[in-house]
Amino acid sequence: MAVKNRKTARRQKIKRRIRKKIKGTTESPRLSVYRSNKEIYAQIIDDDNGKTLVSASSREKDIVNKGDINKSEKAKLVGAAVAEKATQAEIQHVVFDRNGYLYHGRVKALAEGAREGGLKL
Repeated sequence: MAVKNRKTARRQKIKRRIRKKIKGTTESPRLSVYRSNKEIYAQIIDDDNGKTLVSASSREKDIVNKGDINKSEKAKLVGAAVAEKATQAEIQHVVFDRNGYLYHGRVKALAEGAREGGLKL
């Protein structure tokens, strides 16, 4: 896979290394994070069946309508939203997949929001 710049190539390399070790099962699905420059997205995925069980993003109306908040606060709200949807789908425990991003800033805020929402990471 040809990647344009070194930063993206480095993240893809880390992502492949992490995904060798992390696998979402039916009992403990994978919480995957994608972070763009403006938005953040989270999905809970069952890798055994290849299905996305729950998803949340910073583009959802209840998060957008919060007003003028920074990106880290949005990430925390996304974590809380995905945790709420997961508890409705009777999911308590997930495996956290940071997707090659550093566990810092918005990724960390999303994980903390999910923990505060009741998910066990």
